[in-house]
Amino acid sequence: MANAFAKGTYTNLFAEAGYATAEIEARLASIVKGIFFVPHEQFYHHVEPDMAFMTDTGNNDVRTEGMSYAMMMFVQLGLKEEFDRVWRWTMKYMYMTEGENRGYFAWSCGLDGSKNSMGPAPDGEEYFAMALFFASHRWGDGDGIFNYSKHARELLSDCIHKPRQDGDGQPMWNPQNKLIKFVPNMEITDPSYHLPHFYDLFALWANEEDRAFWAEAAKASRAFLKTALHPVTGLAPEYAHYDGKPHVGLRHHHLFYSDSYRVAANLGLCYEWFGADEWECEAADRLQKFFFETIPNFADGRENFALEIDGTKAVHENAPLPILHPVGLLATNAAASLAAKGEYKMFAVKKFWETPLATGDRRYYDNCLYLFAFLALSGNYKIFR
Repeated sequence: MANAFAKGTYTNLFAEAGYATAEIEARLASIVKGIFFVPHEQFYHHVEPDMAFMTDTGNNDVRTEGMSYAMMMFVQLGLKEEFDRVWRWTMKYMYMTEGENRGYFAWSCGLDGSKNSMGPAPDGEEYFAMALFFASHRWGDGDGIFNYSKHARELLSDCIHKPRQDGDGQPMWNPQNKLIKFVPNMEITDPSYHLPHFYDLFALWANEEDRAFWAEAAKASRAFLKTALHPVTGLAPEYAHYDGKPHVGLRHHHLFYSDSYRVAANLGLCYEWFGADEWECEAADRLQKFFFETIPNFADGRENFALEIDGTKAVHENAPLPILHPVGLLATNAAASLAAKGEYKMFAVKKFWETPLATGDRRYYDNCLYLFAFLALSGNYKIFR
């Protein structure tokens, strides 16, 4: 059973697949360079003198998703200067100090920092908090916004204790069932937002009075995922009701579509970190078996279409609905191998190794999932405490 939190060691599935340590390290360095530092490929940009942002290349904006991902990537890679640059930009342009969402971050901004929305997206907040705790433990707390752990605790407190006063908005977790919301003012959820392995750590490091909540949230999310993932295919919808049923009515969000891909990677990392539930292994095996047996050309990236969660092709305007992020889908399917025990575990890892970074206008999301998957599969997605 995997349990990196207890053991202090991390699985390197690339090494188990036969790749040499030097080869793995060189590949990781090449991926990091391509995403962050190669002109015309990168989507990370410095803003002088001391800030930086990540561009969603498919939407030409800056999102809390990407900024919080960048901070998690940088703390995992040990790149403190880059971490601090992104955090400065985030606090200057995205943090909201007034209105009903004060204490949260505006989920989308223009490249000039202007807010496109005054609403938050909870997946950004949970990644910000986790990255800040890891930064505190890896580098130590500083002053002001660089008192990382203080900001993490305050953010998590707002996420579960709003409204503190009239006109103060809504919490990001439902206080009764302890499940994360899609957005604070909607009582639906997004299965890919459910990160029980983060909540296990929040239960150790959040404000003392909030720790019981996070322990309960971890249990609630693990239980929720069992209802949201299809029992045969392992597929999850983008948005779901609290009982796990797909939420119908918002475009394609009842389908297995872009957000949904992250669930597989979350299962793998959750099992790697804590090994708390063998069901995660069963779910990972179901997902890999479905893709590699039911969609013959999936592994070669030649058969990419959206799916109903039962595995049937999704149709839009009398034609199969194409997906936007085939590389990200392959990457997260491979990341599930950290939990998988079936016949496709190492096959998925090798297919991912053979797949290059995505190119083109949609590369941001694909390559974020790609880097997270590579970190996890190489034993480099770690808990810092």
